[in-house]
Amino acid sequence: MFASKLKNRLKRLRGLAAVRRFCRRDEGAAAVEFSLVMLPFLTLMFVIMETAVVFFAEQTLETAAADSARLIMTGQAASQSFDATAFKNAVCQRIYGLFDCTNGMYVDVSSNGSSTTFSNSVTYDAQGKPITSYQPGNPGDYVRVRLIYQWPIVVPLVQQWLVNSGGNTRQLVATIAFKNEPYAN
Repeated sequence: MFASKLKNRLKRLRGLAAVRRFCRRDEGAAAVEFSLVMLPFLTLMFVIMETAVVFFAEQTLETAAADSARLIMTGQAASQSFDATAFKNAVCQRIYGLFDCTNGMYVDVSSNGSSTTFSNSVTYDAQGKPITSYQPGNPGDYVRVRLIYQWPIVVPLVQQWLVNSGGNTRQLVATIAFKNEPYAN
């Protein structure tokens, strides 16, 4: 009986010695450390890039809204008899390949006469598309130009922070409010 207990103890000690020898070896340590560091590093890089692209897109949309709103403010849209489609085309010319103007861009132009009060909320139809209008107003009227775009979010980890609308998209809204200049009709 004593001999069998001694054999069992020796087997356990040999097993522990093998574990100790395995723990002392460091031939693949660099590869293991690289694999442990690489996944969080790449994740962080993709999160930073996705966030930067979204902010760049927002700024581009704001610039396009300001540039195209000037067409209405100065009376150029009225003198060229712009309708909603022509104005949207003018907006799309100011966005250089970053947005899909035919499918995802919505242009809302509303005039409020002499009142400076506009609603901030975006209303949607049954299909989830923004309801838009084209009312550029008259000289001296207060006007709001709003560009709405559903920007797709690609990196899944960023979606929990950047998605603010249905699906995996972030709704970008650029709003410019101004008073039309006293141009001649």
